[in-house]
Amino acid sequence: MIWQSPLRLWLLLGVLALVVAYLVVQRRRSRYAVRFTNLRLLDRVAPERPAWRRHVPAGLFLAMLALLVVGFARPSAEVRVPRERATVMVAVDVSTSMLATDVEPDRLAAAKEAARRFVEGLPDEFNVGLVAFAGSAAVLVPPGTDRDALDEGIDRLAEGITGVQGTAIGEAINTSLGAVKSLDSEAAKETPPARVILLSDGANTSGMDPMEAAAEAVKAEVPVHAISFGTPSGFVDRGGRPIQVPVDGQTLKAVAEETGGMFHEASTTDELRAVYDDIGSSVGYRTERQDISARFIGLGLVFAMGAAAGSMRWFSRLP
Repeated sequence: MIWQSPLRLWLLLGVLALVVAYLVVQRRRSRYAVRFTNLRLLDRVAPERPAWRRHVPAGLFLAMLALLVVGFARPSAEVRVPRERATVMVAVDVSTSMLATDVEPDRLAAAKEAARRFVEGLPDEFNVGLVAFAGSAAVLVPPGTDRDALDEGIDRLAEGITGVQGTAIGEAINTSLGAVKSLDSEAAKETPPARVILLSDGANTSGMDPMEAAAEAVKAEVPVHAISFGTPSGFVDRGGRPIQVPVDGQTLKAVAEETGGMFHEASTTDELRAVYDDIGSSVGYRTERQDISARFIGLGLVFAMGAAAGSMRWFSRLP
């Protein structure tokens, strides 16, 4: 926390002086009470009251003064705020290898469930789009704030949906960038704050060179967060014949490093969820310093109302 007007904090000495004065006055009052020797009459004119009640309004009032002084000093702190026009493109591999059952129930089903949870955790104002890729890439849901459409798009993710076999990581990145640049009329001239979340289980086998696509992402200032999903023992069943499809994340790692994104490896559904949660906490936010004096002033007003309510309730007067 930083104070924009730190000299105003010296006013807290005034509050401290009031605390000392209050304690002195209370001590004097107790001495005067002892001097009053007619105890029966004292009990009638000043019936006993719980000692703590008479101190509550004063304590709340002094706390209010302290909080108002702190607010007057204009404290500021770093706050995470959503980026305006923040856009997230989720690109999911739907190649045949994603049917491997080394992750229950299979890689693709687990990826769909984790992607849905990731999207649900993003602020409603974020623009989120969906890309499916295998040997080619296609935009299933253009970036926008319609979460129902996105949920339906995730449901449509299926092996072979692109119609071309293979794994085109470069095409997935390039297609995602194109979707970001078509967000609105301003996006073509100035790319909005964006991230691409790329999930795959293998190396690039077709289409555009991933490093060329990564270079385009660097120009557009769009980091690519890559997730390598699966295990080395994965296989798919083709006509009763098992075909080994071990996970290969080297290309994804290179892309993430080139674009300034993060690279993660996940071999279970729980690990994939954790990866998405980690990415979601950093995507689409920026840290800026904001004046937070209103917090202290607001709390001070609450204390003031508490002091007034307590005094009216117990003593039928305002403090």
